[in-house]
Amino acid sequence: MTEPRELAIGDNDAGASGWLFARKDKAARSLSEVHASIPVPKGLSWARHLLAFSGPGYMVAVGYMDPGNWATDIAGGSKFGYTLLSVVMISNLMAMLLQALAARLGIAAGRDLAQACSDAFPRPVSISLWLLCELAIIACDVAEVIGSAIALQLLFGIPLLYGVLITAVDVFLLLLLLNKGFRFIEAFVIALIAIIGVCFVIEIALSAPPVAAIFKGFIPTPELATNPELLYIAIGIIGATVMPHNLYLHSAIVQTRAFERTSAPRRSTAPSR
Repeated sequence: MTEPRELAIGDNDAGASGWLFARKDKAARSLSEVHASIPVPKGLSWARHLLAFSGPGYMVAVGYMDPGNWATDIAGGSKFGYTLLSVVMISNLMAMLLQALAARLGIAAGRDLAQACSDAFPRPVSISLWLLCELAIIACDVAEVIGSAIALQLLFGIPLLYGVLITAVDVFLLLLLLNKGFRFIEAFVIALIAIIGVCFVIEIALSAPPVAAIFKGFIPTPELATNPELLYIAIGIIGATVMPHNLYLHSAIVQTRAFERTSAPRRSTAPSR
């Protein structure tokens, strides 16, 4: 395998300052089977340019709608009302910052987070980071599989065991959709997110929550640090929101767009600070 080549500032393959690495061999590309598989025409308007690059953002957004998030938020809301809304807001701001940095890494450096860690850290550290991420993914998947099985039981009366099997099968069906192209996967995911958004709006309209109490909940209170049970759920909300595997994913899938790998296109594509 070709060794990484450090690129100087202003190199057309880099187009950004700082340390950047690129490999000439195709095997080292992030998600090589879909790398630069979605063409982005030149001369698009600002709105159409935004839409052309919005797919990866929606793909990552699914990670913030998993059963772990719903479970911790519902547990906190059922016991402490709107007190933990400040934690939800802060954790989402943290996640937005990290996701923006991950996207900038993939666009500006042409490297995903795993490749960047491999380049920057000794092998034992890289292996440790990989193992930690695998554990985080397993923990997240367990919650998602069980949550999906419970949802199927509540909606259709399907036993939990069959619900788990159905959930496992639909993962493989989703992977089969890659044969139709990455853009098709993005459209499918966006449709699911739209359904969730509509359901959420309907639920809010039916529950008619008190607006004043909601705004008050966005203000952090000292009780977050003094009440152990409140603090425990707050930590759970942060852990369910700021997920490391989403950062690895985002830095990789932003590279599915085929755009000119020079300074100006990278600056117009990367999320603004």
